[in-house]
Amino acid sequence: MKLSRLWHDADIPILAVMAVIAVTLHTLTNGQYGFHRDELATLDDARYLAWGYVAYPPVTPFIGRMTLELFGPSLAGVRFFAALAQGAALVLTGLMARQLGGRRAAQIVAALAVAVAPVSLAAGALFQYVSFDYLWWVAVAYLIIRLLKSEDPRWWLAVGAVIGLGMMTKYTVVFLVAGVIAGVLLTPARRYLRSPWLWCGVALSLAIFLPNLIWQVQHGFISLDFLSHIHARDVRIGRTQNFLIDQLLVAANPFTVLLWVAGLFYFLVAPDGKRYRLIGWMFVVPFIFFLIAKGRGYYMAPAYPTLLAAGAVREERAVASLTAGWARLMRGRTCGALAIGGVLAIAVVLPIAPVNSSWWKVANRVNGGFREEIGWPELVEKVAGIHASLSAEERAHVGILAGNYGEAGAIDLYGPALGLPKAISGVNSYWLRGYGDPPPQTLIVVG
Repeated sequence: MKLSRLWHDADIPILAVMAVIAVTLHTLTNGQYGFHRDELATLDDARYLAWGYVAYPPVTPFIGRMTLELFGPSLAGVRFFAALAQGAALVLTGLMARQLGGRRAAQIVAALAVAVAPVSLAAGALFQYVSFDYLWWVAVAYLIIRLLKSEDPRWWLAVGAVIGLGMMTKYTVVFLVAGVIAGVLLTPARRYLRSPWLWCGVALSLAIFLPNLIWQVQHGFISLDFLSHIHARDVRIGRTQNFLIDQLLVAANPFTVLLWVAGLFYFLVAPDGKRYRLIGWMFVVPFIFFLIAKGRGYYMAPAYPTLLAAGAVREERAVASLTAGWARLMRGRTCGALAIGGVLAIAVVLPIAPVNSSWWKVANRVNGGFREEIGWPELVEKVAGIHASLSAEERAHVGILAGNYGEAGAIDLYGPALGLPKAISGVNSYWLRGYGDPPPQTLIVVG
């Protein structure tokens, strides 16, 4: 279908407008608090572009470098591309519903269901690799739906390219790849194993990921050690205990459970979903892996937009078979669920509650990350006061040793304006940068 024809079809502009509204909402609300400590570390890494970092692959710091060049250290500016990624995921979800036979109502419902998902909202409100990882999972699902519907194996090239970008963003994409492999082997899609386009897609994904793989080899696969440590910590402190409950409350909005359950039934069981069984395995296999490996609940969040798209289509067809009265009732139930779920999710996920208000305390208890966005400039001002109290000789050879990456990132972001040197730390990629030459003779120790 020609691009001009697509654009003149009213469904596409509606989805685009919804995405613009979502991005605008994030842009208007993203400046309420301050940078999250994870953002501070990523922005610091963005100043030292490389093919790899201890904590993550290079795509997110690269995007961070672009935001710093374009917008400077602006909260809304830095978070713009994260919000844009969620807007793109919203559009792709609507387009998935379209490819599955959904008309305008199904496309809108699917897009709204993703827009109000807690992880999607959070991913648009913070600059983090989760934001872009979410988009890549959705993009892979959309491309495979196009592949299965058209039976055109050339789509494997696009699938391979997006998987490569995903691996350069967050390593958990490997679990999605496991789902794709299982789906190909266990469904009629295995006929594509004879297609050179599939293997070209595999080669393309490996070529895109190769620079980071080389970096890992050069650094003794340090990220595996890091991820193993983080996973052990998460298990030890109980962050993985609620994996199943989080599928209902975090990965997708609890008010959209009926939609994604219907979508999962469609991909796995329904006779009319037989063509798309591969998609079902793309959900089931990562789910089983994360469950057995004790992953965190939000790891599965990028897999739900596909289910929501299919569920919206099935609901639209069910409504079409009802009498007018029952159809209005069912549409009203869906609209009400999306509205209530959206308001509740926005209230506790977006950074809009006044700090230290009762609302903020509830949101911080639910979200857990808002407290990590408060107080960084004040911390740096305190360090600057200590720095100013030193003698001129001590200041000439002073270093600031930070205990965690939030402290180090804050000092590097806010410190230059106050005359502070760069922070040194033993955490993550800060360790690789060392402590300078010559080493400091006096230390201000933070944390």
